[in-house]
Parts: sequence; structure tokens; C-alpha cells
Amino acid sequence: MNHSISPEQLLGQLHWRYATKEFDAARKIEPQLWSALEDALVLSPSSGGLQPWTFVVVDDPVIREKLVPASFGQTKVKEASHLVVFAAKQNLSEADVDAHLQRTADVRGVTVESLAPFRGMLVGGIIKAMDQTALRAWAGRQVGIALGNLLTSAAMLGVDACPMEGFVPEQYNSILGLGEKGLSAVAICTLGYRSPSDAYAALPKVRFPKADVLIHI
Repeated sequence: MNHSISPEQLLGQLHWRYATKEFDAARKIEPQLWSALEDALVLSPSSGGLQPWTFVVVDDPVIREKLVPASFGQTKVKEASHLVVFAAKQNLSEADVDAHLQRTADVRGVTVESLAPFRGMLVGGIIKAMDQTALRAWAGRQVGIALGNLLTSAAMLGVDACPMEGFVPEQYNSILGLGEKGLSAVAICTLGYRSPSDAYAALPKVRFPKADVLIHI
């Protein structure tokens, strides 16, 4: 069965979306719609399928208020319907590979032993190929894939979003207790519905021409 949308629908929604500057605090994303976005996050691809991340959905309004100063005063972290903090694992090890292989074996009905070549590739090509500093940078890049997936998924469902790096990770880690979980905030994303007073919604999208950013070889 073909579940694809048309090119016109895809481009229409990508033109519609923008980095929302002002959210309508009175409008909330419906639970069923939000559940689908959470599922989309879980379905995000990652190198080797290792998923070196945790997605922290901050529901508590008191905590979200505390995060405003840690976000350089950007009030959309409390006004948007939802706030997701993208946290990367900080101490990746062979144990993370083994957890992934066990999950793979469970889901696909194979033995862990049959995945030994795959384990060797993941351990040798990722875990042992980099020191912890490089592994943390790698995990942060993987998080960017999940963030992009959420932005596109939200646009397809008519939900506004704003990706943000304008925050202090150390303060987020402290407020959310991420450090003790072996995690560190890498990016955040506010989601909801644009305010009618957000003038940015009506501005034309500014991108370089296709000829300037695409090369066919």
C-alpha cells in the first residue's frame, strides 16, 4: 500500500513551517497528536541504530518557568504547548552497544550471538574508534538528526515548532537532573501553535537558490 504524500503537499508544509517566535499560550496540542509526535521521535534514525539520546518532555509549568532564565529569557519555553529537551548520552560504552543488540534480537527474533559481526562493527567503528570527547560530539550530531525529524514531522501535522540552541546546557542539566543520568542537553524544541501576533509567520522564507547549494556530480 502506498502511503506517500504528493510532492506538492510536502513542499507546501515545508514552506508553511518556520521557526516560530511567538506561540499562542492558550492553544495546546491534542494528546493524540502529541503521542504521534513522540512516536515520530522514537522512530528517528541514528548511526548504527544506537540511539545515543533521551528526549525529555518538560510538562511541569514550574520547571518550565525555571528554564526561562536558562534560555536567555526566551519566554516561548514556557508559553509553547510543549517543550522537548534533546539530551545526548555522555559516556557511551560497549554496554550501550549490547543493549541495542539485545533489543534487536528481541524485536527481530534472532539470537544475540548471530549479531556478533554487527557488534564488532559498532564497537570497533564507533565506541573504540573515538575518545569520550569525540563520542560526545558524535552523539550530539546524532541528536541533530532526531531534531530535524521532529521538525518535519510537526510540519506535516500542522504543528508549529522552533528549534533552539539559545540556552545554557549546564543550567538545563542542573534543573532537569540530567547529569546524574549521564546525559547533557544539546538542543531544545518548542512546539505548539503560532500566535496571530507573530509577524514572522507572514514573512517570505529566505533560502539561497537551489543552484547555490546543490551540486550534481
